[in-house]
Amino acid sequence: MRAGRSGSAVALAGALALGAYAAPPAAAADTGIKVSNLVVNHGKPIIVGTTAEVTPDFTYYMSWPSGPKLPDVDAFPFLYHDTTAAKGADDGGIYTGSTTCYEDGTHAADCDGELYIDPPYRLDSNNDATTWKIAVSARIWGADGQPKSQEYLTGFGSVQVKRAGKATVNASPEPVAKGKKLTVSGRLTRADWVRHTYTGFGGKSAKLQFRKAGTSTYSTVKIVQADSAGYLKTTVTAAADGYWRWTYGETSTTGGATAAGDYVDVR
Repeated sequence: MRAGRSGSAVALAGALALGAYAAPPAAAADTGIKVSNLVVNHGKPIIVGTTAEVTPDFTYYMSWPSGPKLPDVDAFPFLYHDTTAAKGADDGGIYTGSTTCYEDGTHAADCDGELYIDPPYRLDSNNDATTWKIAVSARIWGADGQPKSQEYLTGFGSVQVKRAGKATVNASPEPVAKGKKLTVSGRLTRADWVRHTYTGFGGKSAKLQFRKAGTSTYSTVKIVQADSAGYLKTTVTAAADGYWRWTYGETSTTGGATAAGDYVDVR
């Protein structure tokens, strides 16, 4: 399935999974396509929840041999892990959703685009929260609509794909008398790509933070470890009107999260 490009741009269907660039045949040949300066998601981890589609962006520079025109050249970035580039491109990878290239007239182009991640379809194991390698599927098309040559380009580094996290908070009683005890509870959860829902982030430590009414900065009051189901609970002394929240940072597999502040009136 050849991707049509008229001089400068190509767009692929969002749910495309290498139908447009299936695995090269045994006789795969060097395309002469060169890709450099490939950056995925601005070099930051890709955070994915349970249902919302995610489209991390990418940019790269591409050049190709004289002869083929831009509409005859494809270079599609994709991600894979725990396998080879060829196997990752054929099944289980994260693929290009769309890409646009701007030719500079010298058989070269600056390109940008997006990957496409549909969590229920593409991520079906929490082990997918790991380091993914970056590769490019390169192809040159012939006049007969068939690929003349195609290959996988590697060596572009890696990117972390992480489970999205959430945090909730509830401070009570509301209102509370000054100097009395205030109970602050909440829960830490993260995306479960097997169950397709958010489940407790057990054992994770979170910061309890407070922002006094009329100010803009939160300060950490204490650090509390969640129980095995991700629940948090602690007590503090009510001293002033303000907002309470739980927050935790990213881990190697999970993105960080911060609860919206819960306002408490102290009387």
